[in-house]
Amino acid sequence: MTAYRLASGGLIDRSNTIGFTFDGANLSGHAGDTLASALLANDRLLVGRSFKYHRPRGIVTAGSAEPNALVTIGTGARRDPNTKATVAELYDGLAATSQNRWPSLAFDIGAVNDRLSRFLSAGFYYKTFMWPAAFWEKVYEPLIRRAAGLGRTDLPRDPDGYEKSWAHCDLLVVGSGPAGLAAALVAARSGLRVILVEQDFALGGALLSETTKLDGEAPYIFSRHAIDELHGHPGVTLLPRTTVFGWYDDNVFGAVERVQKHSATIDAARPVERLWRIVAKHAILATGAEERPLVFGGNDRPGVMMASAASTYANRFGVAAGRSVAIFTNGSSGYRTAADLSARGVEIAALIDSRTDASDRAPDGVRVVRGGGIVDTKGRQRVRAVIADRGGFEEMIACDAVAMSGGWSPVIHLACQRGGRPVWSQALQAFLAPEVGDGLVMAGAAAGHYRLSECLDDGARKASAIVEALGRPVAGFERPVVGEEVDPSFTALWHVPGARSKAFVDFQNDVHGKDLGLALREGFGHVEHAKRYTTSGMATDQGKLGNVNAIGILAAMRGVSPAEVGTTTFRPFYTPVSFGALAGSSRDEHAMPVRRSPLHGWAARHGAVFIDAGLWYRSSWFPKAGEKTWRESVDREVRTVREHAGLCDVSTLGKIEVFGPDAAEFLNRLYCNPVLKLPVGKARYGLMLREDGMVYDDGTVSRLGETHFLVTTTTAMAAGVLSHMEFAAQALWPELRVRFLSVSDQWAQMSIAGPKARTILQAVVEDDLSNAAFPFLAAREVRLKGSLKARLFRISFSGELAYELAVPAGYGEAVADALMRAGEPQGLCAYGVEALNVLRIEKGHVTHAELDGRVTPDDAGLGRMMGTSKPDFIGKRLSTRFGLTAADRAQLVGLKALEADKDMRAGAHLLKDGAKPSTVNDQGWVSSVCFSPTLGTHIALAFLKSGRERYGEKIIVWDRLRGVETVAEVCDPVFVDPENRRLMA
Repeated sequence: MTAYRLASGGLIDRSNTIGFTFDGANLSGHAGDTLASALLANDRLLVGRSFKYHRPRGIVTAGSAEPNALVTIGTGARRDPNTKATVAELYDGLAATSQNRWPSLAFDIGAVNDRLSRFLSAGFYYKTFMWPAAFWEKVYEPLIRRAAGLGRTDLPRDPDGYEKSWAHCDLLVVGSGPAGLAAALVAARSGLRVILVEQDFALGGALLSETTKLDGEAPYIFSRHAIDELHGHPGVTLLPRTTVFGWYDDNVFGAVERVQKHSATIDAARPVERLWRIVAKHAILATGAEERPLVFGGNDRPGVMMASAASTYANRFGVAAGRSVAIFTNGSSGYRTAADLSARGVEIAALIDSRTDASDRAPDGVRVVRGGGIVDTKGRQRVRAVIADRGGFEEMIACDAVAMSGGWSPVIHLACQRGGRPVWSQALQAFLAPEVGDGLVMAGAAAGHYRLSECLDDGARKASAIVEALGRPVAGFERPVVGEEVDPSFTALWHVPGARSKAFVDFQNDVHGKDLGLALREGFGHVEHAKRYTTSGMATDQGKLGNVNAIGILAAMRGVSPAEVGTTTFRPFYTPVSFGALAGSSRDEHAMPVRRSPLHGWAARHGAVFIDAGLWYRSSWFPKAGEKTWRESVDREVRTVREHAGLCDVSTLGKIEVFGPDAAEFLNRLYCNPVLKLPVGKARYGLMLREDGMVYDDGTVSRLGETHFLVTTTTAMAAGVLSHMEFAAQALWPELRVRFLSVSDQWAQMSIAGPKARTILQAVVEDDLSNAAFPFLAAREVRLKGSLKARLFRISFSGELAYELAVPAGYGEAVADALMRAGEPQGLCAYGVEALNVLRIEKGHVTHAELDGRVTPDDAGLGRMMGTSKPDFIGKRLSTRFGLTAADRAQLVGLKALEADKDMRAGAHLLKDGAKPSTVNDQGWVSSVCFSPTLGTHIALAFLKSGRERYGEKIIVWDRLRGVETVAEVCDPVFVDPENRRLMA
């Protein structure tokens, strides 16, 4: 056996035996185990296969930096791939499966890659997959997609629930080790609101596996007393099983709590995971330090693990790493592990120390090899021996496990996620967190203090400073008496020379020392380039375990300090976060907020069929009895509007009120057409450009008073235009005295269009609506019968005589009902956005189907709106670029199918008659299509090269995707009433 449960010791509950399975085999563990400790106790040393070479891999760590022991937990729709066995809490009925192997873990066909490794060196994919070009789509891409990743997810719907919560505190403490507990105790005793977050299922951090006495007792006793006290403070929240994954603006931290991930029976009334957004006035990062592996030949063989992990498994879980353990170290930590294992009765095969002048003392009876190093390991799927080299003398040492200790790296990822760069400490041979302000400070081992006494003192000191900064009296903290401590010093050893086999730097991504050498030789010596060329520090590991070694190796090869090499970028997430936790309750019909118009109830009573339009539910059409298809309903609605009148809900348009002495000047700079001299009581069509001269949005600008404007936007761009205004007011023209406010939800707005619109509207409006009294583009407040004040705009999107009536949202349905009653004798109907779309295409009006971000005003036939006499407006300068004024640019045209029953589709390409389909022959594209009941044929709006010069030409509308090809005539985009007689009636 290479691993087993010790007869006594540990913090597990030996009276509570738990059954679980691994790759179908029935195994057992105890309450308090992790999956990793239980697998070791059951002699399951081989737990996975590596990503690229499919080499056998075992458990390396006892925490979240684990690169190898990635397993799938659960079955069916509750399968969680890539779960770290080292942090997975054991529960009764847990079903775990190894990954990235076939047909089995012990015999994996993919291991042939290891034999072919000379052809699979770093960057081979960049060189191999370029030729022949035809192979990419048919051979390379399918193979890469099949091989990509480690675990496999399932497509069935996740049956579990997730939720999101906010929390606020004076102090957030990340980590419940000695520094974290000391900080939390000081803050809690001082009356602060404290949140203590711990990724482990048990609070206590390193104190759970530490053996240095505190007040003459085991450290976990101190942690239990501290946790009991914190439970008693009303302002303290303890969050075990919670990982802080990101640090964001305004001192907001993201964290995921595993609420039910440790249970086989899921309570449907509770979430399985909860995403916390924690707003903290101050935060202390007490995340500890990660022990570094040593880079030597065969260091990835199952049975090779971190020395601190071997101590943790022995002291906390009562599990030995092996019967005979070889320890390889470059510092004092290896001696500490030797003492821990010896005390538990585990044989130490040898303690190999790379230093020649170390003063550390090994336990009695332990052989020490000073000035030596391991150059290779022996064994297939587990360690059988190591080859140690000392000054050219080699010897084989029999052992069944190797504990390696390469020094310590403070866990500073969170502190660097907002752009701060780690700072190299020559004294500690490690990267420390930069100064990031008072909002976040490091404490304990995360700040480079490795002694237990230093961690306790530093945590209390940092918390005391925060209490003082908040103006509170500081409560006392009496540090317990700390027993004999080990000197934490070590001598950096980036790579052991003389390796006989691959010496791995990044276990998860199969990156070894020679890969980094190749990257440097081929010009990828910059740390960010080396990362991408070799894949070192990528994937779920993100370099937690191997990055500092990779940096040290690059520095040694370049002959510089690690400070000059620097680190790669630290980004959220610190550990993987499930999509379920990120989505929370926003799934299925709750995937996005639902917005209903103030006229939703009115439309529903009239039988509307609703569609999703962005965040809105909009009435699409209103079917009548006997109508079998949506087209029949839409055609009827269009004809009714053209012949009588129709009422349409347009409340979803963006509505922004603009106030201030400089409101006119502000809007004049925002829109490309003139606004400055717009009279009070009038509306104007407005066109808004981006800086690059492309159309951003269109809408209307109405002047309701000398310093009061109302801007309408398209439904899709309501939020975008408001943000655009905020940027312009704050960053471009802060000197302008202007304010604006979105009132989209405050008004119900309805369009009444058709030749009888005035007659119907006059029945409910007290003001005179004659053509003389209320001409085209009039915009002002009116009074409805019953004394309700409203806003009326004479604007038209259909080409008919039309008005838009806006009333306070709460009155919307009542006013719409009144209009329907008044219009019944006139043949008024309700019409939806499908009919509205047909009407606007017949009239040649554009929407974002045309204004898609690559269109200039001239392209859309709106070039006359460009205020060339205006001194400036957004987009003016770049709109004069040669490329935007070329004669052969695609211009808006109309298309009329020459055969009435022939369909056209939006997105289709335009080709000259007889031209072969190709990018060279492509003449343009179709943006909007409909069947026009007014014309009795299919019509379209399209963009055609030099289109306005080609009216009357026949063109091929070609859609290979849908198999549709139609011959159409190029014509003016205004199909109905080009003289605007109806509009002005």
